[in-house]
Amino acid sequence: MHHVFDSAADVTNALGRTGYLADEALATVTFLATRLNRPILLEGEPGTGKTALAEALAQALHLRLIRLQCYEGIDATQALYDWDFPRQILHLRTVEAISRDEHADPKALEAELFDERFLLARPVLQALREAPCVLLIDEIDRADDEFEAFLLEVLSTWQVTIPELGTVSAATPPIVVLTSNRTRELHDALKRRCLYHWIDHPGLARELEIVRTRLPEVSAALAEQVVTLVQRLRGSGELIKPPGVAETLDWARALETVGATRLDPEVAAATLGAALKYREDSERIRASLDKLLTA
Repeated sequence: MHHVFDSAADVTNALGRTGYLADEALATVTFLATRLNRPILLEGEPGTGKTALAEALAQALHLRLIRLQCYEGIDATQALYDWDFPRQILHLRTVEAISRDEHADPKALEAELFDERFLLARPVLQALREAPCVLLIDEIDRADDEFEAFLLEVLSTWQVTIPELGTVSAATPPIVVLTSNRTRELHDALKRRCLYHWIDHPGLARELEIVRTRLPEVSAALAEQVVTLVQRLRGSGELIKPPGVAETLDWARALETVGATRLDPEVAAATLGAALKYREDSERIRASLDKLLTA
């Protein structure tokens, strides 16, 4: 891959222009990944900016973002390619109608059915063909062992073989970002192929900087109140799902939308659904909002 960044500081500056604030460790991993042609494996709690890094990279480098959303039961077909069977059948019927009174060559007809025009390229094949690009493999921990093994082969060789068409290789490897919420442990072989980074929840000062950067329309006082409260919610250790940075941004945006200028118990309770996604969490926090806001 050509050198897209000259240093970790260059990464920080480029991502910062998109509104994504990367700390030194994440910027360094990203810089190394682009220099060494290695995928980045990001693990961390939901809402900490793993997916957003891939989006920011694509925006900063003016590259296409290709996303593969993983789920339980996903296989290579959903990631790689499939054949457009309805169009193949239509083509077959058309050829049969035209050549009903002629002797059509069966082998030639079969070759036509597996022509490029009937190929449905899925995200991994698209990335190999269209690189340079950013390939986001989101929530890889939701997939199974077999899918991991398939991905490992692709990420090691940057090529795939389509039996009917041949081998497709990436002239320039895509920038690959894999994310995991660690619902299960990934295999060591996949981890060894990647550069690893754990994204934690940011501290108060950095989270406030993120909110001010991403949402400049939110007043400084309101932003500070929201971030301070979110930090307290995370630190309580009582929530099923503590809010991530994504929820902090959603909450600040919601408060600004309803015209709030400060965070009081009434408006906090009314907009709590932007930050908390479990009924038990909402009920627990609603009961203690007065205390949390005056702590």
